Amino acid sequence: MTKKRKRQEDFQKVKLKVGKKKPKLENATDTTFKTKAIQIPEQLKEDGVLPTQNRKLNIKDLLSQMHHYSPGVKHNALLGLKELLSQYPFVIDAHLSSIISEVAAVFTDKDSSVRGAAVHLLQFLASRIRAEQIAPFFPLVSAHLSSAMTHISEGIQEDSLKVLDVLLEAYPALLTDRSIILLKNFVELISHQQLSKRLKSRDKLSWMLSVNPNRRVTSQQWRLNVLTRLKKFLQAVVDASNDTEDEGLQEQKDSSHSVRNPICISWKLHANNQQHIQLFESGGLRPKINSSFRLRSLTSVMDSAEKGLSSAENLKGFIEIIIPLLIECWIEASPAQSAPILGNLLESESQQLMQQVLSIIHLLWKLTKRHDETYKMELWLRMNYLVDFKHHFMRHFPYSLQDTVKHKKKDPCKSNRNCMKSSNDIDHLLLNLTLCDIMVSLASTSTLQTDSGWLDMIRKFVTDTLQDGSKLNSKQVNRLLGVTWRLMQIQQNKVATEPLIKAVYTLYQQRNLLFPVRTLLLKFFSRVYQKEDLRTQRIRSRSKVLSRWLAGLPQQLALLGLRNPELSNQLIDIIHSAASRSNKELLQSLQATAARIYDPLEGTLVLLPAEAQRRLVQLVYFLPCLPASLLACLSRCCIMGRMSSELAATLIGILHMRSSFAGWKCQVQDNSVNDVDYFSFLFSTLIGFSREELTSLQGIRGKPHISQTQLSPIRLYLTDLDQFLHHWAVTEVICHSLSTIPSQSQCFDILQTGICKYLVGLVVIPDSTAGSVLCAINKLLDQACIISENLHRFLASCCYSLLYFLLTIDREDAEHLQKRDMLWRSCISALALLPRLLRLMLQSLQVSRICREELPVVAQLLRLLMQHGQLRSHMITNEFLVQQIIKDIMTLKSGEVQEQWLTDLHYCFNIYLASHPQTPGPVNTVY
Repeated sequence: MTKKRKRQEDFQKVKLKVGKKKPKLENATDTTFKTKAIQIPEQLKEDGVLPTQNRKLNIKDLLSQMHHYSPGVKHNALLGLKELLSQYPFVIDAHLSSIISEVAAVFTDKDSSVRGAAVHLLQFLASRIRAEQIAPFFPLVSAHLSSAMTHISEGIQEDSLKVLDVLLEAYPALLTDRSIILLKNFVELISHQQLSKRLKSRDKLSWMLSVNPNRRVTSQQWRLNVLTRLKKFLQAVVDASNDTEDEGLQEQKDSSHSVRNPICISWKLHANNQQHIQLFESGGLRPKINSSFRLRSLTSVMDSAEKGLSSAENLKGFIEIIIPLLIECWIEASPAQSAPILGNLLESESQQLMQQVLSIIHLLWKLTKRHDETYKMELWLRMNYLVDFKHHFMRHFPYSLQDTVKHKKKDPCKSNRNCMKSSNDIDHLLLNLTLCDIMVSLASTSTLQTDSGWLDMIRKFVTDTLQDGSKLNSKQVNRLLGVTWRLMQIQQNKVATEPLIKAVYTLYQQRNLLFPVRTLLLKFFSRVYQKEDLRTQRIRSRSKVLSRWLAGLPQQLALLGLRNPELSNQLIDIIHSAASRSNKELLQSLQATAARIYDPLEGTLVLLPAEAQRRLVQLVYFLPCLPASLLACLSRCCIMGRMSSELAATLIGILHMRSSFAGWKCQVQDNSVNDVDYFSFLFSTLIGFSREELTSLQGIRGKPHISQTQLSPIRLYLTDLDQFLHHWAVTEVICHSLSTIPSQSQCFDILQTGICKYLVGLVVIPDSTAGSVLCAINKLLDQACIISENLHRFLASCCYSLLYFLLTIDREDAEHLQKRDMLWRSCISALALLPRLLRLMLQSLQVSRICREELPVVAQLLRLLMQHGQLRSHMITNEFLVQQIIKDIMTLKSGEVQEQWLTDLHYCFNIYLASHPQTPGPVNTVY
């Protein structure tokens, strides 16, 4: 037992007592530690100010979720991005690079909902991001788009077209910079490469249409979707070029003549060195300088891929690939050859596909015309594709839609069958016209006999379409006129062109045409007329239809009025062009309609804007005859203020050039303006008011419209400032025209007779009329002129009435204060030129007949007349009259305290008249 007890003692168990801590082991590890908080205020602050959406996620959180493996998370992240960016648009600018890269990366996502959300977000961003902002990141977007278009998944390919739609709508110029890559992607979407069996080498691969049964849509519908986007892309490429001419009426580059816009020059600015004139050998919008040297364009230093379709080599290569594929698409969509009516009945989907095929070819044809060697390009196209086009395209021409050919043509409500569209927005007339445009571009004058068969088909179709009374839209008419113009250029004899012009004129005569349609027709006729007028007189054969159209333009202008100013401007330009070429029919029609065009109340001249008024005023120069009735209308137009004073001055100058007083060495036009009628025009315009208006003014009494004094029988009608300034500006031009007439004395006698007949005896005269009469008298008066007593007394009364009005103007009346200088100069000049006039005015100052309130005005007038240097000698001559007037004033003021104005009057009389100074003092016009 002793050994066992010892063994237990070696491994004796320690008994723990309740409430006592367990003793520490010798090998125990100390696990105690101390911590301290770390403060990062800046980072916390930055995270706090980032805006969040409803799920409390900021832009960084949402962008990080774009890399999540779950489609649902990525879909929610895209929706959250759209929500966040719509609430806080400033986040777009701050994180534009990250947003663009993350959104573009999901173009090729496997989940369709994620791709759909990405398209919606891209559409949202496109409306808020400018092209210059996204330009640095657009290569990345374009790369992801190309990856999506060439992806193996059919769903990704289909959604890539939606992305393409958004980018074409928002950034067409940026997208067309990568045209070569995208065009190849378009080809790969509908075809695949195949080794040509006819070639043993593998250097050249051919393309053939592909069929994928795994798609959700039919092969024809898929090709239609792709070709629709291809057409939009090519349209963007065409629009990006510098050609601004109309699609259907563009000028051919091989034409020897072209219409150029004139350069407007302001000679006043040029004389003051404020405008510089640069002259070119060929004017217009695109001036050219003839030189044997040619500058290399910037595109020549770029490689072929960077040039895109601007390179003739790239364009030819793409045409060689796409045209055979388009022909295959056409063959699949074209009607069966066994159809009973030559297969010209089309289904809706087939016609849509055929329309896209022709539209793409038409755009490619337009791109070929952008290159310098257009003739060589057209010859290459004709050699390679004319045979196939005639065989496939023209075989069942013209085409029409199945659901519209069942209607009878005689039914008036169905008469617009050529312009009707189906529920799928198909325009079968545009399909036929596009085909016509493509085909006629391959024909020329030299190939007329070879192509006469299908050209006659096109000519008949164009003529029938123009004459069947259909309501055509602007796009159809534009294409229709383009084909018509090309046909006229191919066969330029009158036998072929006259039926086409007649057919276009039939369309022009339709009522209620849309403004764009009317504009296109006007441009077409104007172009045909200018082309015809450029021919020499020996071979010129004037079209009767064209002459009839020209003769109707003035009447249309008069009827149009202000209803459509843009159309009126186009009519005026065409009329001006034909009138400058002395077109007999137009000038006769313009002469017959002139009274309506230049009617001062409702005529076209006073209704249109200033620029159109200027062109109409210029047309006056070309009128064969200017009768008295027309001159009366023109005079009223000048003085009514409905056209500017500068334009009225231009009109007066034109009439002066048409008169016999213009100083022509040879007789330009016989009896175009009668001398009596010309003087009547000048006098009526000088007076500024008609006889009826002057008669109606005689019944006006009292202020604020009348200025009246007891010492003059004439009361002044106070005109508005605008009317006064306009009348005064016209008066200066009239005075200048009167001063250029050789016989000044006879001219003065005519003016004197008119004043005595129409103005003398009136009680109320407008202030502008009184000033204008004095201004004309000052301009025409010379030593040979004899003034009647009636005119003397009338002018004296006008002078005193005007002077009294000027001296009694309230200083707060800013409107009438602006008249003061002009009227004062006219009165003083007339008094200085006519001493008799001054004496009669002084004799009329019988102060005993006036009230005491007018005495200071008379005293101030005398003082100013004595102080004026030009009148000093005349006032000395009439010293006795002045002295008598002063005595009469003193008599009326006797017994009263002498006021300051009376003291000043005595002082001036003693200084200027009583001492009889020999030398006149300085001119003083202070009043």
